[in-house]
Parts: sequence; C-alpha cells; structure tokens
Amino acid sequence: MTDPNKVDVREAQRRQAAREAPRPVGIRAFWKSLGPGIVTGAADDDPSGIATYSVAGAQFGTALLWTALFTWPLMLAVQTMCARIGMVTGQGIAGALRHKFPRPVLLIAAISLFIANTINVGADLTGMADAAELLTGVNSRIWVIVLGVGIATATIRLRYATLARGLKWLALTLVAYAITALYVGPTWSIVAHDTFVPSMPKVGGAWATLVAILGTTISPYLFFWQASQEVEEKKSLGQRRVEDRVGAKPYEITRRGIDITVGTFFSNAAMFFIILATALTLHRAGMTKLETSREVAEALRPLAGRFASLLYTVGLLGVGALAIPTLAGSGAYAFAEIFGWRQGMDEPYNRAPGFYAAFICSVAIGVGLNFARVNPVSALYWTAVINGVLAPFLLVGILIAASDRQLMNDQPSSRLGQIVVGLTTAVMFAAAIGMFIF
Repeated sequence: MTDPNKVDVREAQRRQAAREAPRPVGIRAFWKSLGPGIVTGAADDDPSGIATYSVAGAQFGTALLWTALFTWPLMLAVQTMCARIGMVTGQGIAGALRHKFPRPVLLIAAISLFIANTINVGADLTGMADAAELLTGVNSRIWVIVLGVGIATATIRLRYATLARGLKWLALTLVAYAITALYVGPTWSIVAHDTFVPSMPKVGGAWATLVAILGTTISPYLFFWQASQEVEEKKSLGQRRVEDRVGAKPYEITRRGIDITVGTFFSNAAMFFIILATALTLHRAGMTKLETSREVAEALRPLAGRFASLLYTVGLLGVGALAIPTLAGSGAYAFAEIFGWRQGMDEPYNRAPGFYAAFICSVAIGVGLNFARVNPVSALYWTAVINGVLAPFLLVGILIAASDRQLMNDQPSSRLGQIVVGLTTAVMFAAAIGMFIF
C-alpha cells in the first residue's frame, strides 16, 4: 500500500520544482503568453462603455480626462489579483470564493451579475447593430439577430485557443479611437492640464457621470472573466483537473502581470481618447445631450468628417464582438462554479450543457431586449446601479480570498496589491453610496 505521507511529499516537491523551473525566453514566447489581460482590458471598452465615455466628453469637454489616469492603477491591481486567484488556485472567482462564503451569498452575487451582464449584452448589441446599419443601410433589428446568433455560435463552436487569438486581434480596434482624436487635432496644453490636474465640472450630472465611469471601468464581469481565462489557459495545456492547475511559476505570474498592464493601459488609453474626441467635436459644437453611441457616430460625421465617424463606428463593432462573449461568459462561469457544472470554452455542448445554457440564455435575452421597447439609456442606468452595488462587495471577497495563504497555496497577493485593491474597494463603496445620495 502506498504511504499517503510520501505521496504528499512527492506532490509538494513536484510543485516546488515547477515553480523554480527556468522561464522560457524570447519575443515569440512572450507574445504567445499575452492574451487574457489584453482581451479583458479591451472588453472593458464595450459599446455601452464607449457611450458612457462619449457622453462624458460631450457634456463636460476635457474636464474628466483625469479619470482615465486615475482608474488605470485601480483596474490594474484588481485584474492582477483576479488573475492570480485563477492561476494559483486553478479555479475561477466563484470557485475560490466558495471556500470562504456560503453558497446562497454567492448565488445572489451570480444572479445579480447575470442580470447586469444580460442588460449590458442587450445594450452592446444595440450599439453594434446601429453601427452596422450606419455602414450598410440594413435595418438594425436584423443586425441584432445576426450579430447575437453569430457571436454565440462562434463562441460555442470554436476551440478556446482559436477564440482567444481572435479576441486578441479584435482588441486592436481600440486604436480607432486614438486615431479619431488625433485626426481632429487637440490643443495639447489644455489636454495635459485636464489630465494631470483633477477637477469636477461645476455642472449638474457630473457626479453621476463620474460614478458611471467608475462602474463601467471596474466592472464585476471582468473579475470573473479574468480568473476564468487563466483556468482556460491551463486547461489548453492539458491541465484538466483542479489539482493539476494549483500553483503558478513566478515567471508566469510576472508575465501575466505585464499582460494585464498592457491590456489595462490600452483600455484606459481608449477611454481617454474617446472622451477627448467627443470633447473636441460634440462639446465644442454645443451638442451635449447625446445619449447613445449611434447619436454620437451620426453627430461626428458633419463635425469631424466621414473618416472620424467611420473609425468610431468600426471600433464599436470590433469591441462589441469582443465584449459580448466576455459578458455572457462571465455569468456562465459563475453559475458553473457555484453548482459544480462542467465548464469551459473547449468543452463540447453535450458535456457542458448548463454552462452553455447560461451563456445562450444571456445572449438570447439581450437580443430580446432590443424588441421589447426597453429604453437603452434606462437599461444602462440600472446596469450601473447593480454593478455599483455589487462591485465593492465582490472586491471584499476577492481581497479576502487573495490574502488567504492556505487558499492561495502560499502564493498570496502582494502587500502592495492588497493595499491598492483595498483603496479601490473604498472608492467603489463611496461611489455606490454617492450614486444613491446624489
């Protein structure tokens, strides 16, 4: 009979050797390691987020440019902590939190996440369909069905590696917003002042806009998606069992940190340039009442030219195709981990029916919202309310999990990471309270 103590010793030695293994080198190896951080960062700039940033620029000009700089380290710290949980525990956020909190609490969080994500899916499909109609002239309602079915089918049918590569390339569409802003031509001295000297506009609605920016930048669905993609990465390497995925080599954690740094940088840079482009065009022209991305795209054409309007529209389609799998997928991962369902983008439908059913349900309801005469602006408001309340509580749970040495297999989050995420949690609590007060 095998001595279980010897087995434990051998397992501990195997994990220690894996952690101390030499890191692969070379640009190609580094490029292949990039993906989850870039995709998650780009998914943050979904069509509804683009609409939020566009409204901020149209209403307040360049006065809120500083928020892009302010939210970058907060988003970076949160996503890095979520990635570390996925890499070290071999589980997603819900799976890790299941060791710390009762199932009913997690179920409430998962249902709230699913509702907010599904409303967001509907709003994003609206933005994409409007963009497609502007490009083709085909009715947007037809495009809602085509895009919803097409994205859902591609996500279910494609293998994870193929899907991840496609999403990574779609992230490049964010460059469209930088080109648009540079094409219009800013006054850099004013831009620099409003970027590095924070101020709140003395105009009604400024606080609500600030809360909306925080809510759409540090969103709960990104927490779940980031950690789950770390699990998917390990599964794609043949580590199918949780125990095989436990622990991460130091160079892997460092490399993922670089990946997330790049992804969150480009995410916040895109936010910066969206605010800047609309400030230089719509705000300057006195068009401050626009509420949807379609209105913004149509208004840009006479003000900044067809080229700028085209770039804005193409960007909407690209990031929407990237964001919808992220939104619907994060809710599906949460439910699968809470109920112990088989999950994963590489699983065939018949082996993970619950996971895919949750995914399809989210997209299908999102499509249906476009035919239910639901006001997209009101829908996004309630999404912001749900996310604004849910995010700080989730961050508390994530902070507790990432600081637990036993759960994290002696690889807890760094002290600096814990401090910054703690600060982010306080900011999100303050934003949630301020949302109800103001």
